[in-house]
Amino acid sequence: SLARDELIGLRARITDCTDPKWIGKSGFILDETKNTFLIEIDDQKKWIAKKIATFEFEIDGKKIIIEGSKITFRPEDRIKKVR
Repeated sequence: SLARDELIGLRARITDCTDPKWIGKSGFILDETKNTFLIEIDDQKKWIAKKIATFEFEIDGKKIIIEGSKITFRPEDRIKKVR
């Protein structure tokens, strides 16, 4: 399951968000906290709250969509908790 994997370094696209200006933006995840991702978008570093967005990751050519609210754990806890 992607939700257990390391997400830093992956390319993410925001497919849905309570703040419409984020929808469709994509970039690489630079850092992660319990509640946020730091994403580099258009050469700018932006923090986005996980719980307000749905993220699409591409792994080995497969697109995987995860609601941010389902991965609001610290990365080290998420790897243990998500099934």
